Amino acid sequence: MSIPSKVKIIDVGPRDGLQNEKQPVPAAVKVELVHRLQDAGLKEIEVTSFVSPKWVPQMADNAEVMAGIQRKPGVRYSVLTPNMKGYEAAVLSKPDEIVVFGAASEAFSQKNINCSIEESIERFRPVAQAAKAAGIAVRGAISCAVGCPYEGEVAPERVALVARLMKDIGVEHVGVADTIGVGTPLKVQRALDATLQYYSVDHVSGHFHDTYGMALANTLACLEMGIWHYDTSSAGLGGCPYAKGATGNVATEDVVYMLHGMGIETGIDLDKLIDAGQFISDFLQRKPHSRAANALLTKRAG
Repeated sequence: MSIPSKVKIIDVGPRDGLQNEKQPVPAAVKVELVHRLQDAGLKEIEVTSFVSPKWVPQMADNAEVMAGIQRKPGVRYSVLTPNMKGYEAAVLSKPDEIVVFGAASEAFSQKNINCSIEESIERFRPVAQAAKAAGIAVRGAISCAVGCPYEGEVAPERVALVARLMKDIGVEHVGVADTIGVGTPLKVQRALDATLQYYSVDHVSGHFHDTYGMALANTLACLEMGIWHYDTSSAGLGGCPYAKGATGNVATEDVVYMLHGMGIETGIDLDKLIDAGQFISDFLQRKPHSRAANALLTKRAG
């Protein structure tokens, strides 16, 4: 498979990136981040999640954030829905896509949601059916696709199982997530290969955390397989609750810098993207978790 000439990036910063922040981030700041990302050329933005505020207090303003966005034609706004109750609340805010999720680790599934992998995916069947009936796209995320904080390494067969189950309930596109960032290129390629048994290369994304500094290497390994969709997070927002001090999601700026340097089209303006990351980092009172952003900001200041 040759390296793709264009890549589509889903920025998950407003949702996956901010959900772990301890300090409250006002809805107006989240809306401004979304506006800045779409102005930078992002066409896919994961905005918020409709989960119980008891579990994720940072996302309690989900409806307010969705209502505050000035939508741009051609941009897809997605939200995470953990169950039917979440879907029913989400649908009122007119998302273009909903995201459901399941772990490729039996231990993770049991510890987090008290049920098996099969049961966890089956719970999403009515959600996927309702979304499809309403003309809303359905994306799935396979978490812990290469490693789990409880059971260690995760076999590709487990990833294939989740991909098959997701296909069966009507999930159209699936993201393979290295949730704790332990993946290395060959392991990540095996997880993607397992998913490609059930989904075409056009309907699979890579979602890499940078805990061990491997996210860009893993992205490159997947580009070599022809994978052209990636989840990234502006300013490297997001920690990983299972790995202390982890930087979380790979920074959108670093991925875009690499892709542009390889002559791969993204449709993203890197300068505007850096401004968006700087905006949210200033609010959080820290430097962006992006090597490329910090290097280019230093260059600007010079």
